[in-house]
Amino acid sequence: MAFPVELLSKCWFLTGPTACGKTATSLLLAERINAEIVALDSMTLYRGMDIGTAKPSQDDRTRVRHHLIDILDPEDEFSLADYVAMAIDVCQAIIARDRTPLFVGGTGLYLRGLLRGVFEGPAADWQIRRRLEDRSREIGSVALHELLRQVDPVSADRLHPNDQRRVIRALEVFELTGRPLSAQQQQQPLPTEQQPKHVYWLSPPRDWLYGQINWRVEQMFASGLMDEVLRLLNRSKQLSHTARQALGYKEILDWLEADVPPRTRDRINGGEEVPTSRNLIETIQTRTRQFAKRQHTWFRNLEECRAIEITGVEAPQQIVDLILQ
Repeated sequence: MAFPVELLSKCWFLTGPTACGKTATSLLLAERINAEIVALDSMTLYRGMDIGTAKPSQDDRTRVRHHLIDILDPEDEFSLADYVAMAIDVCQAIIARDRTPLFVGGTGLYLRGLLRGVFEGPAADWQIRRRLEDRSREIGSVALHELLRQVDPVSADRLHPNDQRRVIRALEVFELTGRPLSAQQQQQPLPTEQQPKHVYWLSPPRDWLYGQINWRVEQMFASGLMDEVLRLLNRSKQLSHTARQALGYKEILDWLEADVPPRTRDRINGGEEVPTSRNLIETIQTRTRQFAKRQHTWFRNLEECRAIEITGVEAPQQIVDLILQ
């Protein structure tokens, strides 16, 4: 599946690593270019996953119209191909209103799918996936990642051992096709003259970004992230494989289901307030910093992307001015 070139040429893109200031910048940019925002994020799609995904507030969504947010229940599965198909429909509707589609978010896989098309691959084989999930629980995520390295070193280099969903998918594709997933994901960029002209990513200094990430994780817990995860767990339907892998949620779920002392687990079951583990917060901060580093590499290596170098002291309006220049 490919995004129509004539439609792509009318879209703007603002991406970058987590916590770099995309949301505030995007609101001002949208007002300047008469745009509606299309979320470029694999987890803000889900209802009820608000704090941990840093979802735009209701005020933000009132100020500028947003799309592809809160369209799935947490038990729903969703693919890259599903996203691209929905994005095409949304962009056609935005353009019909004489406005500009502005994609905003940090999911690099979604960005590449929009810019270069989607390798859909074989349909999911849930028997294989469940077997690989059982194997991961038995030997651990690092050892499972080493199994991937043996058959698909390129994918192993690209994926973190904690990204179990994609590690398992890469192993699944190899088992089903006999070929590495990386060898089948070779979508090339469009010719230069067909590439969209407005694909920007914010590139801040690493030390500043890591400080922002650490502060944001602290604020998420202060705002009730633990209670949000508990509400998701108390739903009648189980979280989808995709939703369970959301950064922050996965770590809390693992902690609640495996690492919590029995006395604390009794308090959870009894509906009492759950104490926050300092180690849990620091684990999420560490993994978020690691994720941001991978995002930086992803955007830097997409030739369609133009880096907007920021220092961290600029106001959103200044960043918008840099983009528009």
